[in-house]
Amino acid sequence: MTAHAGGRRRVLVARLDSVGDVLLAGPAVRAVAAADVHLTFLASTRGVAAAQLLPGVDRIQVLDAPWILADPPPVRRSGIAWTTLRLQQSRFDEAIVLTSYHQSTLPLALLLRMAGVPRVVAASEDYPGSLLDVRVRLDDDLHEAERGVAVAEAAGFPSRGDRLAVRPDLPDVAAMRPDGPYLVLHPGSDAPARRWPAVLARSTVALLATQGWTVLVTGSAAERELTRYVAGELGVDLGGRTSLAGLAALLREAAAVVVGNTGPAHLAAAVGTPVVSLFAPTVPARRWRPHGVPHVLLGDQASACAGTRVRECVTPGHPCLSSVGPSHVAAALDVLLRGPRPQPGTVVEVA
Repeated sequence: MTAHAGGRRRVLVARLDSVGDVLLAGPAVRAVAAADVHLTFLASTRGVAAAQLLPGVDRIQVLDAPWILADPPPVRRSGIAWTTLRLQQSRFDEAIVLTSYHQSTLPLALLLRMAGVPRVVAASEDYPGSLLDVRVRLDDDLHEAERGVAVAEAAGFPSRGDRLAVRPDLPDVAAMRPDGPYLVLHPGSDAPARRWPAVLARSTVALLATQGWTVLVTGSAAERELTRYVAGELGVDLGGRTSLAGLAALLREAAAVVVGNTGPAHLAAAVGTPVVSLFAPTVPARRWRPHGVPHVLLGDQASACAGTRVRECVTPGHPCLSSVGPSHVAAALDVLLRGPRPQPGTVVEVA
């Protein structure tokens, strides 16, 4: 392969989804970075903040892919031409395309070929023709973090472990957190089908406060109304007050995090904090549960929405998560924090 200035090969790693997906690509990124390459991460606009947290990333490029995003932009010839030109100008020696099991790697592989990238590696169930140099066939039941590592290994980059991680130099958030132990409750999700009912989240904050906990309620600027409601009179509303890096710093010092199947669940795993996972089964938990940290999985995994990948709930009453009450969360926290702590990666069922 080509050696560029400084003797480092130029490798592109692509993951074109959102925050959690990018964090789950972290172990694959570490495997590639360990080979002393110049590593560019290709992310969507929504994934950039997470890419900035990944150890081993030298440069970030942005592509909002019409074949990946839930709110896809239109396909325009000018956009495809501009993307291809930018990829060509970067003079990559190799590209590793990471996706979920249900996404196609081939549209990006085609653009990379058009840009002259000489070696492209990706998982694909579809016949790739000459679009891929290494076609990886994977078990669909692999966790997303393990899936990424498997693709990196097939490209010739040995695994450095599949635990999630972020850069250690996180912002100072001492002014936002109490001096003593605290919990974080993150009630939001960009997919309503994966969101715990706000009234239950608010009741849980109240219950945990009566048990002596300080509960920080986090969310984006767009979720300020939600976080203010959930925090109520007894929680601490931090909606819109942290960057993603600042949220990572808050999660790192928390005793535990209560969160749905959304990006901050994977951010908590990346900083090593136990998770009470309010998991709507629209995607399989075995592929998307918090990875590498003790966690308790709550939510009816046999609900009618299981495996549908819907973003809006189609079942009246949202039973998969409305069946989880404050007492279930309190019991899960007892398991994680007051009893013998489960081993990292252990899933604990709470009745």
